[in-house]
Amino acid sequence: MSHAKKLSSMDASFLYLETPEMPMHVGSMAIFKLPEGYKGNFFEDFKKMIADRIHVAPILKARLEKAPLDIDNPSWVEDDQFDINRHIFRASLPAPANRVILEQTVGWMHAKLLNRARPLWEFYVFENMANNEVGLYSKMHHACIDGGAGAALTNMIYDITPVPREFPKVAAVNRPANEPRDIATNILDSYSQLWRQPLDATKAKSFDLPRSGKSDLGSILFDNAMYQLEAGMRMLGNVPDTVKSVRDMVAKISDPKSRDNIAKMVSPSTMLNKSISSERSFAGVSVSLPEAKALAKAAGGKLNDVVMALSSGVLRRYLLEQGGLPSRSLTAAVPISLREEGNTDANNQVFGMICSLASDVEDPRARLEAIISQSAKSKEMSHPMRALMPSISNISMLGAPMLIQVLALLYSRSNLSDVLPPAANVTISNVPGPRQTLYAVGAELLHIFPVSISTHGLALNITVQSYRDQLDFGFIAGANIIPHVEKLAEMLPKEFELLAAAYAPPESRASAAS
Repeated sequence: MSHAKKLSSMDASFLYLETPEMPMHVGSMAIFKLPEGYKGNFFEDFKKMIADRIHVAPILKARLEKAPLDIDNPSWVEDDQFDINRHIFRASLPAPANRVILEQTVGWMHAKLLNRARPLWEFYVFENMANNEVGLYSKMHHACIDGGAGAALTNMIYDITPVPREFPKVAAVNRPANEPRDIATNILDSYSQLWRQPLDATKAKSFDLPRSGKSDLGSILFDNAMYQLEAGMRMLGNVPDTVKSVRDMVAKISDPKSRDNIAKMVSPSTMLNKSISSERSFAGVSVSLPEAKALAKAAGGKLNDVVMALSSGVLRRYLLEQGGLPSRSLTAAVPISLREEGNTDANNQVFGMICSLASDVEDPRARLEAIISQSAKSKEMSHPMRALMPSISNISMLGAPMLIQVLALLYSRSNLSDVLPPAANVTISNVPGPRQTLYAVGAELLHIFPVSISTHGLALNITVQSYRDQLDFGFIAGANIIPHVEKLAEMLPKEFELLAAAYAPPESRASAAS
């Protein structure tokens, strides 16, 4: 990264919403198996591998540069004091140094904020684990990356054979910053070229004005003015799509059937929807990916429906034990990627929808089928908004960074999430991952459990990543709400068995019952 790159409003929002109780980084807990007879130094070899490949992911060497007075979004600039030893650390576990202890340690470490004076990522290598295993806890700020880009980054860093690949380095091209006075001479020409021809919506959508790329106050004001002019032209080009989206939304809301669907998305109040502390509990568990896909096919749904059904079964069981299961169904906030296939940009391209979890349905089969039906309706309801998100996600207003940070702190300190109706009861995210086996400096990757974000009002986050023939579930929770989230993880295999039994042939169910 040889020049400054301003964060989009969506990326920057993860910085502004961050408080000591609500860190906004995502990560993973990976488990590796060292080769038999391994005599090397995994930590040093791993660190050298990342150092040799870091040019593949320039975001790993980028630090934040704030705008003066926080009047605009910050920029990514290359850290001229970058030191990989400040980002990759050797760690150790107390006895018995197993996965349970690793999960507890990851939960504790995930609650700690990243240092904004440096590039916003850290790796911790745990070499002393039982069974010749190595743990790797990684975290990166959500301002840098979303789940789709994270999976792409995983593929860039890790190998598909035990023999590491070579990554040739490409010479960096230094781009001199533009001077505002030089840019200004081209603005009238840019506009005259646009207006000399009939207005073409396609050209208006891609209308670009140059930027100075500097971080002094004058340049920021100038660049923001360029952005507002550019945004106005793009908005003009998007008018037909915007009108269509608004018309579709109005039509859906005015439809009595849609109003019934919206009513099912209203979230009940639960113990999960409270203010969280600055502590976290974490646990991971895996189930079979082929079996989950077979269940989805048998039910006429998608893999994501099975993920939600399993999560719903776990939450239903847990809340029943706690005496806190509401009569109305729980809901889930489900992120949806806007990332096009092949896009590996390190930024956020996502929006979300609310889905019913049918937690008021006792039978596992009927619950999954209810989720399939309701999730299809939720997608249909959210579809008009999807077309608007690229325009909405990068709205920029001078002074917004300071205002949003103050409001986020007030919200965090006021405990408003304890009294406001929850928008959803839990966050559930499903991230597609690599199907082939991955390696790091010859060690086989066994699991990659996601470690995501808990927020005020949404204390529990269940994120799933597929890897090889398994689904790796990561449960992260505010420890003041769910101090032992491993209890939920331990319930998941049983829920998987019950759902599989519900779709087993009649003869199989009869033999299992006998």
